[in-house]
Amino acid sequence: MPTIARKKPTAARMMTFRFSHRGVKDYSGLMQLYRKKFHLAQPLVVRLTGFSPRSVAKWAQGESPSHKQEKALVEMDRLLDSLARVMETEEVGRWMKTPNPAFDGSTPMQVIERGEMDRIWRMLYDVESGQPG
Repeated sequence: MPTIARKKPTAARMMTFRFSHRGVKDYSGLMQLYRKKFHLAQPLVVRLTGFSPRSVAKWAQGESPSHKQEKALVEMDRLLDSLARVMETEEVGRWMKTPNPAFDGSTPMQVIERGEMDRIWRMLYDVESGQPG
């Protein structure tokens, strides 16, 4: 079996802040941005990422998340971007907590917590593509 040469991560590559596209420089700024732009209170970020309130509080203080935690933040960030394409950004936090007939009366947050994120992605696809829901 041939050996695949892998690039070793450089210090610069390892230090790159994955959320710089948001215009922030660290995790503290990212948490502030989520709170201000998307109206996501810290408890909602806890629920969206599935990590403890303590972990989210540490991020808000500027501590870097683990690789697994950062992956959850990337997924949440992707979702927020998609939601911002179909609604006002400041409505995202309220929408996440509001019962929705598209989800049989469940809130989008409940749908996510049940592990049914695909329902939200499907809804976003339908809205963006003009498909009847």
